Amino acid sequence: METKKNTLLIVDDENSNLKVLTHILGSSYTIYTASNGVSAIQKAKDLKPDLILLDIIMPEMNGYETLSVIKKTEETHKIPVVFITGLSSADDEEKGLSLEAADYITKPFSAPIVKLRVHNQIQIVNQLRMIEQLSMVDQLTKLPNRRSFDSRLNLEWRQAIREKTPISLLMMDLDKFKLINDNYGHQNGDLVLKKVAEVFTLSLRRPADFTARWGGEEFIVLLPNTAMEGALEVAEHIRADIEKTLISFPDGKEIQITISIGVTSKKLEKTSSVTAILADADKALYMAKEAGRNKVILFP
Repeated sequence: METKKNTLLIVDDENSNLKVLTHILGSSYTIYTASNGVSAIQKAKDLKPDLILLDIIMPEMNGYETLSVIKKTEETHKIPVVFITGLSSADDEEKGLSLEAADYITKPFSAPIVKLRVHNQIQIVNQLRMIEQLSMVDQLTKLPNRRSFDSRLNLEWRQAIREKTPISLLMMDLDKFKLINDNYGHQNGDLVLKKVAEVFTLSLRRPADFTARWGGEEFIVLLPNTAMEGALEVAEHIRADIEKTLISFPDGKEIQITISIGVTSKKLEKTSSVTAILADADKALYMAKEAGRNKVILFP
C-alpha cells in the first residue's frame, strides 16, 4: 500500500519561487501554494498542512504578520512554519524565532539544503504525531483509551447540545475477570481482553459509535444521537455477542465469559454535566452486577 505523502503549503508572492520549490519538493510531498498572507491563513485552516514554507517579504501582509496570525489561530497554531527569505541578518532571524518560526531557508535556494531542512521538520512532525497517537490508544486491546474517550465525548457533547440530540453511554465490566486471571494466568487474561475488544468492534455498526477501554476489565461505549431504546438494543446485542463468544487459549482450553452493562441516556441541556452522566452509567453497571451479572440495566 502506498504511503500517504506529508503535505506542504508554500507561500510566496513570486511565482518563480513557487515553481522552484515545487520542483525541488514535489516528488516527496503533496504541495499546496498561496501567493499572499491572507490566502495562506485561509488555506492553512482548510488544508491543515504538515508544514508551511512562508516568504517574509510580501506586499500588504508580510511573513511576520502572517506567522503571527497563524500562531494565534486555534486551527493552525500547531503547524510548524519555516521562513523562506533573502533576509539573513541576525536581527531578522531573531525576530522570526521570537514569533515561533521553526527554521529558515535562505534565497537563492540550494536544493539539497531545502530538502534537508524540510525533511528535518517533517520528521519532527511525524514523530510527534506518532507519540500523540500512541498516547490515545490502549496498547493491549488497540482500542482508544480513556484519554481518547474523554476527547471524543467532549466533541460529541458540544454537538449534542447544539443539535438537541440525545447521547447514550454504556459502561461495561467483564464478569468475574479476576477469577480468569487467577485460574488461567494473566497472559490468558490479556487474550480475553483482546478478544472482547474485537467483539465490541464488530458489534458497533455505526461509524459514529465509539468504544474505549476505560481501565482494567472495564470498557465504555459512546452512542451519539441515540435515545434510550436504541442504546438498550445495542447493549443487549453486545451482551449476547460476548456470551456466545468462545475464547481459545494456547494450551487448547476454551472458555466463555459474560459481561454486565449499565446504560444511561440523556437529552442534553447547556447545564448538563459530563461527570453526572458518567456517574449514572457507573451506577447502572453496579445495579447490573448486583442483579446477578450478565445483564443490561438502564439507569432510572
